[in-house]
Amino acid sequence: MKASIVIANYNNSKYIDECIESLYNQTYKDLEIIFFDDNSHDNSIDVIKNYKNVKIIENKNQTKFGSFNQMNAFIKGIRYSTGDIIFLLDSDDYYRQDKVEKIINFFFKNKDENIVFDYPIIKKNNKELPQEKKINFFKTYWGYIHPTSCISIRKSSYEKLFSKIIDEKFPDIWLDFRILLFSKYIDKYNVINENLTFYRQIEGNVSSKFKKFSMPWWKRRYEAHNYFFNFIKLNNIKKNKNLDFYISKLINKFL
Repeated sequence: MKASIVIANYNNSKYIDECIESLYNQTYKDLEIIFFDDNSHDNSIDVIKNYKNVKIIENKNQTKFGSFNQMNAFIKGIRYSTGDIIFLLDSDDYYRQDKVEKIINFFFKNKDENIVFDYPIIKKNNKELPQEKKINFFKTYWGYIHPTSCISIRKSSYEKLFSKIIDEKFPDIWLDFRILLFSKYIDKYNVINENLTFYRQIEGNVSSKFKKFSMPWWKRRYEAHNYFFNFIKLNNIKKNKNLDFYISKLINKFL
């Protein structure tokens, strides 16, 4: 089975070397690397051109929403891919040396599975913090949200997946959340309980804006509920609104 690693990049030149080197050093060798640059204004293109055997896609047209730009990057990158299994990777993240091999082995042994998640090792302030399954304390409809770089999909299923989750609404709802809901409510929900991905959290990136219980956090949480109910309506799934929904809605009235 061939692996295609699709990388989404925007102004992350200082992390590209670590990202690409982690792929060059994989124990599994039947892979291709597709690098989608989303009109970066730093020297990302100069950095990536130092590497051989990398397909480079240069995009010059962006929206004002990072979430939609990221989705566009992966959609177009997958179209250029030739592998059986697609690995999604943001360019400031990188893989453990044996990640691709472990994911490929999972798909080989589980031929009916189309999507699999692994757990991240969060890199923050020079610390490495392995994540694990957590208790769904708030009783949300979604549970733990695996970062985009922890998601791998069978290429034969990607058209169905993206047709169900992509729309021009909900700009604060990113791809990882959308894929999680699809996996949980339409496809199968599969997790490899290993920390195979290094996920970088730095001040100034998207995730840093949504500190728990902050105003942006509550706004995005309410938008997540609205996305969820729109999603299940479109797919004829019935769920009642829970306490978390009403709390989020109430707090948003005062923001």
